[in-house]
Order: sequence, then structure tokens, then C-alpha cells
Amino acid sequence: MLGGDYRIDLVARWDGTPADALIALHARRSADSVARWAEAAPGRPSAVVLTGTDLYRDILHDPVAVRSLRLADRLVVLHERAVADLPPAFRAKAVACFQSTTSRVPAAKPRRHLRAVMVGHLREEKSPGTYFAAARRLAGRPEIRLDHVGAALDAALGREAQALQAAQPAYRWLGARPHAEARRRIQAAHVLVHPSLMEGGAHVVMEAVRSGTPVLASRIAGNVGMLGPDYAGYFEPGDDAGLAALLESCRDDRAILDRLAAQCALRAPLFDPARERATLRALLAAMLETSA
Repeated sequence: MLGGDYRIDLVARWDGTPADALIALHARRSADSVARWAEAAPGRPSAVVLTGTDLYRDILHDPVAVRSLRLADRLVVLHERAVADLPPAFRAKAVACFQSTTSRVPAAKPRRHLRAVMVGHLREEKSPGTYFAAARRLAGRPEIRLDHVGAALDAALGREAQALQAAQPAYRWLGARPHAEARRRIQAAHVLVHPSLMEGGAHVVMEAVRSGTPVLASRIAGNVGMLGPDYAGYFEPGDDAGLAALLESCRDDRAILDRLAAQCALRAPLFDPARERATLRALLAAMLETSA
């Protein structure tokens, strides 16, 4: 995004190599680099990009993550509601920058069944248990098929996915898949299901939107900040009954799918790479001008 205007060095940890500005990804994981930069490079600007675990967990409890917010000259958040979710003392130096992805032509979808896909590793923050429970509720609806892409980062959740797949043929746990394949599966699905409990701006949501695939999402700040407050495809976090009902409605009433697709299409320009690039270029130019 910035390589056409600047020389960019990508490092896991800043080692003291001179630079004009630092962009740190994740307030807690990059905390050491942010602190060392502030000490070794006074007057040179830094920005910290905040994830969901930063914004909705770490900065509430971890003083090291909060220190990164205090030391940074700019904060970057990944959805339109996130600035207001920051502590008031840090909002003035925050900018919202939607991540982006390429667009794809919507794929033709069969009408004889509904295929849903969840793309997310099996870990608590992604709430795969909500998807599992909804699948169990839909055991009598074999025309609703539920695919699940993601590695078992939690072994217990992996065992639960295996047991569910054995008991219910309409649910398929596909494990980890290459990114290109995951995108094709999102493109081919009727809906992406995103039941997360915590998100800073999920990439799979924008990939679905930019592929013409509607999203059924938990009503959390990170999803509402991506899809808009009036989006019709929300269910409450952890509400497997609500998710199952939405899936049934999408299967039984094509007009609902069409409405969700139309709402997603209105949000798609937010996730255009040119928009993200322009935001980042403006951010870095302002940082360097301020430090000049």
C-alpha cells in the first residue's frame, strides 16, 4: 500500500535500524518495539494499528498495551465505530481505516439447498460453539448445509467439530485451507456465518461482501462497524437459536437473501484497496509532516 511512496522495512521486532516512522501492528504484541522507538527515536512519529483483541480486551486489562496507546502519535482502528470504543483520552489521535480486498464476481448459487460457510479457526474468540449449536438445531433441515474452514487451535473444539461432523452429515469441518481456497468457498456459499465474540474488523467479512456473499454476523461492535447499524443479518452473540432461524429464513425466503446481498453491496466500496491506500498514505504524510 505504501511501497510506491516510501521504502518499507517489514520486521517482527524493531532492532534499532534508523527509520523516519514506525507503524506497529498490535498494541500488546508490538509493545516492546513501540517503547524502544519512543526512547531511541524521540521526535520521530509512530502509529499503532489496533486489532479486536487490543481494543476489546488487552487495553482494558494490560498496562503494557495501554502504554503503546499512550506512546503512539497516531492510532489506527479498523472499523467505523472503533474510534468511539477507545478510551476518551486516546480518541483524538485515532483514525479509522477499513482493510480492503479485491472484488470478485458473485457466483451463481443453486436454489435446491442453502450452503453456509464459517471461516475462522477453532478458538473461543471466534465462537465456533455457536455455529455447532445452530447446526444441531438444523439437524432436521438437510437442505441447509454448513461448511467450516479453520484449524483447531483449541483441541477440545476440534474434537467437538469432528463429533458433530460424524453425527450430522450436513455439517462439514474442512480444517485449515489455503487462503485462495477459503475465498473460493466464501464466493460459492449463499452466506458467510461470522459468530465472533470479539473482532477489530474481520477480513472474512469484507471478503464475503466483496464477493457478493451476504453475511450473517453476531451483533458486536467489530461486525456492526463493518456492516452498518441497520444491517438485517445480525444475531446476538452466542445466540445459536437466532442464527439457526436466520439460516432457515435465508433458505425459505429468497427475498431475504436478496435484501442482505443488496445491503452488503452498499458497503462494498468501503473495502476497496484504493480507499485503504489513500487513507494510509494520508496518515503517513501527516505523521511525517508533523515531525518535520
